[in-house]
Amino acid sequence: MFTLKILFWILAFIVVYTYVGYGMLLFLIIKIRRFFKLGKSTAANPGYQPDVTIFISAYNEKDYVASKMSNTMSLDYPKDKLHIVWVTDGSDDETPDLLRAYDGVTVYHLPERNGKISAMNRGMKFVTTPIVIFSDANTMLGKESIQRIVNLFAEPSVGCVSGEKRIVNKESDVASGAGEGLYWKYESALKKWDAELHSVVGAAGELFAIRTELYRDVEKDTLLDDFVISLRVAQDGYTIQYDPEAYAIETASANVKEELKRKIRISAGGIQAVVRLSALLNIFKYGTLSFQYISHRVLRWTLTPLCLMVLIPVGFMLAYNEGVLNVGLYASLFYAQLLFYIAALTGWFMENRSTRIKALFVPYYFFIMNLSVILGFVRYMKQSQSVNWERAKRAA
Repeated sequence: MFTLKILFWILAFIVVYTYVGYGMLLFLIIKIRRFFKLGKSTAANPGYQPDVTIFISAYNEKDYVASKMSNTMSLDYPKDKLHIVWVTDGSDDETPDLLRAYDGVTVYHLPERNGKISAMNRGMKFVTTPIVIFSDANTMLGKESIQRIVNLFAEPSVGCVSGEKRIVNKESDVASGAGEGLYWKYESALKKWDAELHSVVGAAGELFAIRTELYRDVEKDTLLDDFVISLRVAQDGYTIQYDPEAYAIETASANVKEELKRKIRISAGGIQAVVRLSALLNIFKYGTLSFQYISHRVLRWTLTPLCLMVLIPVGFMLAYNEGVLNVGLYASLFYAQLLFYIAALTGWFMENRSTRIKALFVPYYFFIMNLSVILGFVRYMKQSQSVNWERAKRAA
């Protein structure tokens, strides 16, 4: 039983560290550095206004063309320095024709559908501005987002800037919406602290920018293009910075089924990225970046979901040995695990019956997140994930 107890606490530590401990440690480090006035300061320069390209890869997005273009044209950045590029490979729903009706928009279209990465690699060869800003067709940007992103590039050490993804929350949100919104609020705090310590570890594809010269063609079967592109910039010695006031807004997934579909794809892509970016695991070479990368990303996509699974039988064996009716330490912890999963199961039960108790959304969403990693791993091993656009349905 001694060995089981050691295993239990190792597993528990990894889980707690991944989801809570790293954030607490990061916050503490930042507070100490601020107190002693240590560390770097990446000051924004509002007078820095180079030419930039807004780059949008799209597949059959005719329903979003009007709103996206209206939003883009209203952004607070000099119009003569803002270049708009759409790559619409494979679109057969009039998306290219609708876009060509707008002045100042460059459309690169091929009838073949070869996937988002092929479209990006092809389209990037035509970008001539020093900074390129990637955005999705179905996300709306904050009015000052472009200027705020560009401001940070005045510092030569900055190679990539990530904006914030904001989820529209409604009182009637399903579990996917409430859970996803809370998740991104926590992620936003971690990104701010990551950036202050050294570098953000990965950008959100809804809105991020890089120095054009740093773009390298991405493997065509890549699932998380935003993550791989941004981390390779960091791998080259630059930092990824973050401004939460440069934001992209989108609605939550229509339901948990759609959110699970999206998360499985992300998880499969995360595991793929960990393999392809394995060099970043070398903490002796990449130092703080490796520490942030492992703590914030790698554990979530690899070890931690497995630890959660193993904790259940290990906790049960320890509780049984202790005497489940005695309610000792391990029995109490095992009951806490059971209570959490019962809450998640109840959240699923309520969701399917349109009875929404928001207190149950967090354990339900947490469970879905980790389940998606397991399913994503299976999909990655089977090599069954398509690289073509696979957009989850969003709430109205």
